[in-house]
Amino acid sequence: MATTRKPAAPRAKAVAVAIAEDEHREAPGPTEIRSQTVRTELLKAAVWLGLALLIGISIVLIQPILLIFAAIVVAAILDGGTRLLGRVLPIGRGWRLLIVCLSLVAFLVWTVMFAGSQIADQAATLQTVVMGQVERIAAWASEHGMGDLQFDTKTITDNIAGTVGRVTAAVGTVLGALTSLVMVVVLGIFIAIEPRLYERGVAWMLPMKSRENFYITTARMGFTLRRLMAGRLLGMVVEGIGTWLACLAVGIPMAALMGLLTGLLAFIPNIGAIVSGVLLVLVGFSAGTDAGLWAIAIYFIVQTVDGYLIVPMVAKQTVDLAPALVLGAQILFGALLGIMGLFLADPIVAMIKVALEREAERNAGAAKAKTTS
Repeated sequence: MATTRKPAAPRAKAVAVAIAEDEHREAPGPTEIRSQTVRTELLKAAVWLGLALLIGISIVLIQPILLIFAAIVVAAILDGGTRLLGRVLPIGRGWRLLIVCLSLVAFLVWTVMFAGSQIADQAATLQTVVMGQVERIAAWASEHGMGDLQFDTKTITDNIAGTVGRVTAAVGTVLGALTSLVMVVVLGIFIAIEPRLYERGVAWMLPMKSRENFYITTARMGFTLRRLMAGRLLGMVVEGIGTWLACLAVGIPMAALMGLLTGLLAFIPNIGAIVSGVLLVLVGFSAGTDAGLWAIAIYFIVQTVDGYLIVPMVAKQTVDLAPALVLGAQILFGALLGIMGLFLADPIVAMIKVALEREAERNAGAAKAKTTS
């Protein structure tokens, strides 16, 4: 005998009626928001609050953020050297990166062992020479009715410290600078070993529709940063070695230290050239008028070679940053972020420009597609 199943409609109807009666008896609680307008406004307020918290956290953590960006710059330098070495050595990327890192370590060890004592001795007398020249300039200015100018080492140091800001105060001491340098180099090596790994990790946190644009933008940023750092390193080598050899040839004192300072300060465009030029001229005139005039000539020759030969050659294959834009960014980042901001102003501006150019390209493409459709 076949069994017949009763329809479930009456039972479902009874359940629905019971739920409706329960909802009728239940009153909304104080935390329940049924107004769509209130919900929308609360969502907007949450977005603005989250943005304010993000800005606050960024301000508090600005020093580690700058150290991470400095590590990215170091990784770009190592990656660029690895790619360049791959053109002549058909070996694995890991071996090429190891060769680059060992070459860098060998150069640093050679510098410390063979030139360290000489540069240390010269650095000990540099402050005395510079302050003596500054006092002579102040005395000359006083004799010509320009006021009674008095300078000392503490006043100049305090003024410089106040100019470049105090946000990155941890790198202001020798121990802090060495610790930060080690952290930057180690982190940069880890990033250079497998840059795609970290790129995919960041892309994973983005929506699917934004990942393609992210990959394109980061590829252009990496290319730009490698070219920019290649130009900086080439300029540092040319200016440092050129200044050292020229100072030796004409008899300017502390030639090794002048070459080292000129090479290091060449990493900071505009401001670095001015500071190294002032130091070179002051040291030159301490040895006599002829040496001072030679120092002026050396400065202009070296800067002309760097400005009219090296920089244009690199700028053709990377972003062409206006000098006023870079100088303004250096002043702003130096005042807000300290010495680290001053050193990283150029790469930061370059990355921002690449991102803005990519966004403008996307907007132009979207507008063109909308017009043709």
